[in-house]
Amino acid sequence: MTAVEFLSFVPIFSELPVDTLEKIEKIGARKMYGKNTVILLEEEAGTALFVIIHGKVKVSRTSNDGREVILTILNENDFFGEMAILDGLTRSATVTAVEDSELFIIQRTDFLDLLREHSEIAVALLQELTSRLRSADTKIKALSLKDAEGKVATVILQLADDLGKIKHGRVEIEKLPMQQDLASMAGTSRETISRTLHSFAKKGLVELEGAKLRILDYEKFKEMFN
Repeated sequence: MTAVEFLSFVPIFSELPVDTLEKIEKIGARKMYGKNTVILLEEEAGTALFVIIHGKVKVSRTSNDGREVILTILNENDFFGEMAILDGLTRSATVTAVEDSELFIIQRTDFLDLLREHSEIAVALLQELTSRLRSADTKIKALSLKDAEGKVATVILQLADDLGKIKHGRVEIEKLPMQQDLASMAGTSRETISRTLHSFAKKGLVELEGAKLRILDYEKFKEMFN
């Protein structure tokens, strides 16, 4: 896939004409990262924007007691690294490849030039950041107020929205993160994740098939745990 083809599916670039996408293609670079490779480190200087061509990455922070807290998992056409580019401060989180991933990298000075030249990119970026902020607020509220079952359900719903494919009211998550990663996202233990997922399956809310999870009635599940 050419850079122009995949850039057209990235939210902040999707409204741009082909000639502008071709310009972005020339100023960016593609790079492969193997599974479990750290792409960005929390607190390091931010010098580039990253767009996921294919693969998956996790965005995480380290708690005061040394535990990894996974904030989100990003998929194809998502981007990251924009905060440090905009404010010039250090990275706010660590980003690690969950699987072999290819990224498109735009250096900070080039991206800032794009924002100045194309106001539609700036508007789209603001919309995307607002959406992420709303999602973070919802998750923070859920994880601070809900019981263990509600916390796990909140994470499943987040993954369904970010990674799931919907068909006839069902949502399928093709590759569910490992249970330890789910625990880091939900602020609970791996044992609680395992117990809760099997409880959901027993109640007929989800189906588990290896690394695959299906929410059998997405709207009902969402209504139960929102």
